[in-house]
Parts: sequence; structure tokens; C-alpha cells
Amino acid sequence: MGITQILLLLLIGLVAGIVSGTMGVGGAIIIVPALVLVMGMGQHEAQGTSLFILTPPVVLLAMLAYAKQGYVNYRFGMIVMVAFFIGGLLGAKLAISLPEQLLKRIFGILIILVGIRLILGK
Repeated sequence: MGITQILLLLLIGLVAGIVSGTMGVGGAIIIVPALVLVMGMGQHEAQGTSLFILTPPVVLLAMLAYAKQGYVNYRFGMIVMVAFFIGGLLGAKLAISLPEQLLKRIFGILIILVGIRLILGK
């Protein structure tokens, strides 16, 4: 791994962390496309790497900042967390079974639909 790759990865992480901490969105909106488009990873590897990156030690500090201000609903969070845990496993198994090009298209369509909804929604 060269210095250029290390610097690019640091930049991807910094931008994803800022966007995630600011907007509350999963860093995958930045990380997965950056790993595919900038670092040349395949879609499966980028998604797996993104999940590795977003493990609790990374997310914990941003969540604690929100918690200190009283912006975390722990009851709702615990319920969603349990379902997310199970859904994450099911989703990973599904994604692994899909061809890479189809997975990439589904990911792109999801980002577009969410963006349209946010722009046009109330």
C-alpha cells in the first residue's frame, strides 16, 4: 500500500465521519461509492469493508456527542437495534448471493430514491 492510497483512505474516512456525524447518515453513503470509484474495489468488498469500518468503536463517539445533548431515544434505539442486527445478517446473505453489477445498481438506485425523497419531501 502506497502513501497515495493511505492518504486517499484517510480522506475517505474523514469525509465519511464528518458527514455521518453531521447528518446522522450511515457512512456507507460516502464510503461505499468512494471505495468503488476511487479505490477500485468491487461492490461486495466495498460493502463488507464499510460494515467493518462502521463497527461500534467508530460510531460510539458520534453517538455519545448526541447523547450528551439528549438527542438519543434509547427505547426506540434498542428495538430498532435488535431488528437491525437480524436484518443485517439477512441482508448480507442476500447481497453476497447477488451478482456484483446487480448489487451496484440496486445500491445506486437506493441512493437516488432517498435523495429524491429528501429533496421533494416535506
